Order: sequence, then structure tokens, then C-alpha cells
Amino acid sequence: MKYRFMKMSIIVMIFSTLLVSFTVQDVSAEAVPEWVKNNALWYGQGDISESEFISAIKFLIENGIIVLDTAESVVSKTMEAQVIIPNGNFAVSGSGFYLPLNLEINKNTKVTWVNDDSVPHNIQSQDEFGKVIDLFNSPPLNTGDRFEFTFEDEGVYHYYCSFHPWRVGLVTVQ
Repeated sequence: MKYRFMKMSIIVMIFSTLLVSFTVQDVSAEAVPEWVKNNALWYGQGDISESEFISAIKFLIENGIIVLDTAESVVSKTMEAQVIIPNGNFAVSGSGFYLPLNLEINKNTKVTWVNDDSVPHNIQSQDEFGKVIDLFNSPPLNTGDRFEFTFEDEGVYHYYCSFHPWRVGLVTVQ
């Protein structure tokens, strides 16, 4: 009787372990709660503030819904970041700022700007006084086009779109 109970317990334990390991690896977009998707959408559209969006992300991290990599695994990854030029960015009165408006990165990070707007844009580097400098300057980026630049030195880098000069952004390199 004891032998049979132990044998059954071992089988249940193995089955449970396999079930948990398979379900943990089977993560998909459908598993992301609807309210998380909505918050990201609303933030992207400018309907909620950055602090409200960050508070939602903080809640997810503090409650173990989002698990962050350890510092060791982050260092071993390729350092890349992205700036989105959202749809509507061309409008003077629109809320389509660069996403993020101030990108904070480490040295030697490759930044990719992606034009998700319906009109062309470009990325022009500027000094702190707004004068165009020859550091990183893209050709016209049509919808879906990308422009990449790797930041090797610390500092605050200003940029704007010469087609829509009211759209400015920052990259802060630490």
C-alpha cells in the first residue's frame, strides 16, 4: 500500500512539474490582460499621462506579473533601443510626440527610429542651441522606414525633424 502511494505521488509530481514547465513557456499576447493592452494603447495615443502608464507598469512588476531580467542577463544582451515616430506626428496640434520623448540609454546602444506616421520624416542631430550638426542625420524616412545610430559617448543628444521642426526629441546616454 505504501509502495503504491509513493509510486502514485511520484507520478503526480512529475506530471505537475511537466505541466507547470510547459505552461510557463507557453506565453503569448493573448495571455496579456486586456487592461494592460488598453493602457499601452491609451499612452501611445496620448490619452493617459506617462506617470499613469509608468504606475501601471510598476504595479505589474511589483506583483510579479512582469519579471525583469537580472543585471547579468541584461549586460549580455545586445544593447538596442527604439524610438517610434507615431502616426499623427506631423500635426502641429497633435499629440504624436516621439515615443519615448527622452530615450535614456547606456553607452554603445544602437538606437533605431521607426516612422509609423503616414508622411515622411527625418532625424537631424542638433546642438543644445538648436543648430543642425553632422552627428546623425537620416535621409527622408517614409512610412515603415528605419534609421539607426549607435551612441558611443555619454551626453544629451538633441534631434528634430526638419520637415516638422516642432517635433524635437532627446537621447540621454549614461
